[in-house]
Amino acid sequence: MTPLLAGTLYRLRQALRALAAFCRRLLPEGRLYRRLLAVVTVVVVGVGAYVVYASVIRHDPSCGAGVEERGPKKECTGVTDGTVVFAPPLKQVSERIKAENDAVAGKTPVTIALMVPMISSNPAEQRELVEQVQGAYLAQYRANHRSNNQRPPVRLLLANPGHNYEFWRPVADRLVAAAASETENLRAVTGINISLDATSAALSYLTNTKGIPVVPGPLTGNDFANTAERPHAYRGLARVVPTNTDQAAALESYSTGAKKDETMVVEDIREGDNYLATLRQAFERLARGAKNAPETFRSPQDFNDEGNLSNDFHQMVPDICASDATTVYFAGRPVQLRQFLVELGKRTCDKHYTVVSGSHAATLTVDAEFADEWSSLTRGAGITVRYAGLAHPDAWSEGSPGTTREAREAFKEFSDLAAEFAPGSSHPIGPVSLTDSRTMVTYDSVITAVAGIRNTTVGAIRMPTLAEVAGGWLRLHGTHTVHGASGSICLDRYGNPYNKAIPIVHLDPVAKKAVFDRLAWPQGRPSPANCTAPNKPGGN
Repeated sequence: MTPLLAGTLYRLRQALRALAAFCRRLLPEGRLYRRLLAVVTVVVVGVGAYVVYASVIRHDPSCGAGVEERGPKKECTGVTDGTVVFAPPLKQVSERIKAENDAVAGKTPVTIALMVPMISSNPAEQRELVEQVQGAYLAQYRANHRSNNQRPPVRLLLANPGHNYEFWRPVADRLVAAAASETENLRAVTGINISLDATSAALSYLTNTKGIPVVPGPLTGNDFANTAERPHAYRGLARVVPTNTDQAAALESYSTGAKKDETMVVEDIREGDNYLATLRQAFERLARGAKNAPETFRSPQDFNDEGNLSNDFHQMVPDICASDATTVYFAGRPVQLRQFLVELGKRTCDKHYTVVSGSHAATLTVDAEFADEWSSLTRGAGITVRYAGLAHPDAWSEGSPGTTREAREAFKEFSDLAAEFAPGSSHPIGPVSLTDSRTMVTYDSVITAVAGIRNTTVGAIRMPTLAEVAGGWLRLHGTHTVHGASGSICLDRYGNPYNKAIPIVHLDPVAKKAVFDRLAWPQGRPSPANCTAPNKPGGN
């Protein structure tokens, strides 16, 4: 019994005792006394029942099995097998996950969890969260229906740690319990997607403290990687996307043709955000030798908050116009990038600008607030927005230079799956978008986890241990390279994707979408088809 229910029942008993005492004083005990007491008792009990319903049942803090309300916003956080739908846009894909989990029950499945925030008040972010769940489901379906019955089958859990991972600890502890359970057999956590201090704490707890292997999704902050200097920062970590530094190197190899004197960095100096910190460092290196010091701003702690930064950018633009800069490296999150582009579009100087940013710029393609602001890129002499994407569907077309047969076939398999569950199909999972990369990257996160798990169970009957799965990441190169929707994933000895192909894209204000330019590589050229990271002292 909850404390709230116990207190309500206690007060109801006290009220009935007081009622009986009142009736005795009012009337001598007899037939009239008993009738009056019965009538009033019915009224009190009825009122009490309503109070219990209103205060306890109707406001039950449980959101469903394994999920609880937490925080002042009463956000439903926790872990579900698809039974609980965290947000209405997730309904269709959650139902498919539940059906797939039910289908593998009793077949000794391995469990993989997708740990990402599931609810957002920002429509663009909510769209991206849906895409990540869709990508995870497509990977689960592929593992169970497109792998020639390889074992073990895959059960998928959805783990919501709350907005900006605020409630990561109780959710992580539920996943730890699933890893210890001989019936659930959780062997990997996937999807982790935002480079924040809370994310780092969650990642360290899962890998270092509890020994659970993790394959994050679109996590690009440099500090979320094992390196030669920190080889065991996160034990059992395998990444599928390049870091911000690798993205900057790919942009440099692509070559915008910008002269150092004509570059400037505009950077967000908010603390506690590794994406920003490492993007700042990467762009400051690219602009080293520029005449102008970086222009700085500080975004709200919740980076989806509009804040007051449009005013800051309005004041900043005239100084940019007065400088020699025509290439701006923008180290910031999507909301702030949008605000900056709108103000830059209002400039009075007649210069064309190229604005270069990180992979999170892809959010602009699904940002409803930007839908009416694409014209900012065509005003005056125009603005070209270019960024290093994590994935783009046009990167793997037959005529794209640098692609391999394996990568093209892997993307086709993924796109065919996405079409199979599109709206209008017999089992839709909702509209599936590919151009902003989230669906593709999360799909790759899960298929990489599946590859590592199944590599350790070849010829074995028993379920692999957590340590064996983490050790399996060391084999994912050469002939065991994972060919994903975002390109081939060849892990080095630190669990990083070596020389991962990076699509360089730009925003097309006419088509209102991200248009593929060409592939680029952190090493300046593609890796051999049979990829194995070279033995470089002090590096990857």
